[in-house]
Amino acid sequence: MLPSSGWSGTGSLSSNPLLQCRNSPLSQFRAASAPSLSRNNSGHSNALKRRSSGKTHAKPNTKVTEDLSPLELLRRENELLRETINSADSAIEELEAQLQEEGVDVSELEKSLAEEEAAEASKLEAESDNPADFWSPVAAPLPADAKLDQPYGAISPVPQHDGTECLKWDDSLWSHADHFKYRWNVFKGIRHAIEQNEGGLDKFSQGYNYYGLNRGEHEGKAGIWYREWAPGARAIALIGEFNNWDPLPEHWAVKNDFGVFCLFLADNADGTSAIPHRTKVKSRVETAYGEWVERIPAWIKWATQEWNEIQFNGVYYEPPEAGAPGELPTFETSYSFKYPRPKRPENLRIYEAHVGMSSEEPKVNSYLEFARDMLPRIRNLGYNAIQLMAVQEHAYYGSFGYHVTNFFAASSRCGTPDELKYLIDEAHRLGLTVLMDIVHSHASKNTNDGINMFDGTDAMYFHGGGRGYHWMWDSRCFNYGNWETLRFLLSNSRWWIDEYKFDGYRFDGVTSMMYHHHGLQMAFTGNYDEYFGMATDVEAVTYLMLQNQLLHDLFPSVITIGEDVSGMPTFCRPVAEGGIGFDYRLQMAIADKWIELLEEKTDDQWEMGNIVHTLTNRRYAEACVAYAESHDQALVGDKTIAFWLMDAAMYDCMSINTPSPVVDRGIALHKMIRLITLTLGGEGYLNFMGNEFGHPEWIDFPRDDIIDTSTGKFVPGNGGSMEKCRRRWDLADAEHLKYKFMNAFDRAMNHLDKAFAFSDDPHQYVSRKDEHDKLIVVERSDLVFVFNFHPTNSFTDYRIGTYLPGPYKIVLSSDEAVFGGWENVSKKYDVAYQTDEGLYDNRPHSMLVYAPSRTVAVYAKAEFCDAAGDQAVTGIPGLGVKGRGPHWQA
Repeated sequence: MLPSSGWSGTGSLSSNPLLQCRNSPLSQFRAASAPSLSRNNSGHSNALKRRSSGKTHAKPNTKVTEDLSPLELLRRENELLRETINSADSAIEELEAQLQEEGVDVSELEKSLAEEEAAEASKLEAESDNPADFWSPVAAPLPADAKLDQPYGAISPVPQHDGTECLKWDDSLWSHADHFKYRWNVFKGIRHAIEQNEGGLDKFSQGYNYYGLNRGEHEGKAGIWYREWAPGARAIALIGEFNNWDPLPEHWAVKNDFGVFCLFLADNADGTSAIPHRTKVKSRVETAYGEWVERIPAWIKWATQEWNEIQFNGVYYEPPEAGAPGELPTFETSYSFKYPRPKRPENLRIYEAHVGMSSEEPKVNSYLEFARDMLPRIRNLGYNAIQLMAVQEHAYYGSFGYHVTNFFAASSRCGTPDELKYLIDEAHRLGLTVLMDIVHSHASKNTNDGINMFDGTDAMYFHGGGRGYHWMWDSRCFNYGNWETLRFLLSNSRWWIDEYKFDGYRFDGVTSMMYHHHGLQMAFTGNYDEYFGMATDVEAVTYLMLQNQLLHDLFPSVITIGEDVSGMPTFCRPVAEGGIGFDYRLQMAIADKWIELLEEKTDDQWEMGNIVHTLTNRRYAEACVAYAESHDQALVGDKTIAFWLMDAAMYDCMSINTPSPVVDRGIALHKMIRLITLTLGGEGYLNFMGNEFGHPEWIDFPRDDIIDTSTGKFVPGNGGSMEKCRRRWDLADAEHLKYKFMNAFDRAMNHLDKAFAFSDDPHQYVSRKDEHDKLIVVERSDLVFVFNFHPTNSFTDYRIGTYLPGPYKIVLSSDEAVFGGWENVSKKYDVAYQTDEGLYDNRPHSMLVYAPSRTVAVYAKAEFCDAAGDQAVTGIPGLGVKGRGPHWQA
């Protein structure tokens, strides 16, 4: 085995990231074998030189052609470098064979060469003032006096390792180390290309300041710049109300060599804008085929739909005046933020919400009404974050916001961009973190009001042909290897945080992005070959790595959550380790498990071990957001947990004066399911709005009759009705209805986590999962949870193990009257439970408790409990916490 030569220079093999992906001791030599064999070394090195003379090795062709993107150039260079590696491998094998025949000790030779290389490298480094001679400039530290224009942090250099640092968390991943190295080197290569061609990721991700419609100057005149990347278009003119939809000669954009059309509109002589604020605009495009079409600018920042029109129009949105901080925006004024971002929550409790359907009335709700009515409700329930759905503009309301047409535009159905800013600022005032459900996994196939076929081609931002179409979602798939697609999407995520002060994202449909098969008709078994093979879309994965590094570097408190059903390893490990970089993944299997049990099993068939396994089956050192149900389970065609449990009884038996064993069972299990999910499911928790009180029925957006393009079947609409596209808050607030019990328990459950911060505590231990008794005992943080899922049996003097010695008291019980229970086990009795020493259920202490049927009781150290705690000013009904609790978080 032979050491690396350290060959350096422009286009050097040793500096190319692809060549750092080998893991054998010979890898460093292979990375630069051709030049090392021709160096004038002493002793055996000369022998190597003689033996290698005449060998031919491929060198990378770095000639740049104008019609190739930097990513395409990088891919082609890597292909050539692979040929170099293969050629070098053959040469090394021949050399080793010859040396062994001559009796040369290869290990001693390797040691000798390594010493020579180290001495020479030290000498060269001492003589050089340029550290870039010795490592990639992408990884070079920033100068001490470097000025950074980003508001929060700096883009970190790429760490100098091979992308396998994240494998330390799972040794079994080493069998796929080559994939991680390749993935890392593709990531490094893209980062390097962005540094070289765009001046860095920071500048690259601010495309919204260049593309689209922006105020600026040209030749000393103020005005509006319009820029659009449309390589397939022959001509583009800007049209709108400002020119009566008929472009003058000065309204035609000029196309440069990179496919970017540029147009400058100087202000009017009186100083007013050439395009008035809140007036309609569109692009008139001549495609490569000579067809004339009208499109909404791809980077438009607002789009609206008139009441009597089907299609959306782009709108030039630039309020002429800035309002006072915190003051409601008007037609002429923009909103100025007043409140700082809240501290990043340590125990994430997310309230998933859709502004449009949040009204109690059958209508589309507004940003201002949501801020006024919903934000106080969410805070009162004990959630510390909201996740806003359907923020990006989408022409089809019934898509739930997932068929995005205008990626930089806030949905106009709910109000103006500045009214959305007011909502976010008001949430920050209340201490709520605001996350956005962002869609980068696909786009609407709409052409007239979307970005599809903007220039007349089927590619542009997307893959061309069949690869660019998602047959199940009937939408377009992005090409994450396209340079301008990267700019578009990276800028998009930065835009919403920079401009609107969002605090993070839930990335939708990530599984579809990461695999060529989109995860469709694929049952992931956990076999690592399913994650690291030809089915993996490495370009999409490296895009996600870029996205996470960008966001976490510029906005250190940002939260990123990925919707991944596959269980991709390293999904939630930092990019610096070679991971994909998300903070959390959605633990999607839990909701499926609850539906499976409710739909297919009787209560006595529930397996405690299977429930615990599903709740705890997550990758080590990768955080998860758990949920019992989300918006997916609430849509028409599915059922919420409450509806599975109580079904038709929800129509007739929800009065507190109407006895119903069906409703009693339903409410009891509803409470238990939600608390055990919060307790065991992950490091964060999510609830979809209304499900906290068991909202009846389903969500059905207004829709017309359609033909499903994926199946060809007729799907009847609902006549455009909004009746089931709202939230019945009146049910939760009605004192005479049982919905209030579930609502109250959800509030107490969240405030228990607020007081004890248990949901992300690393101490999690299941001491008992008894299949006969249907009982689960869990320790999380310093709390002990006793879940009795038995449909009929209650247990007196039931011994459970504890890690800490007592005494304990009940701090929360689902059997409290305020939660619709019978008070068989209640904090109001103020019983102190003493513990006995001695191993029980593998715990050093134990105590005797009462465990009624279909009840959960939570025990805390007595010093933190107060039976009358809910009577205090800051008390929460049904919660027996002393004061605010030992780990209270605002």
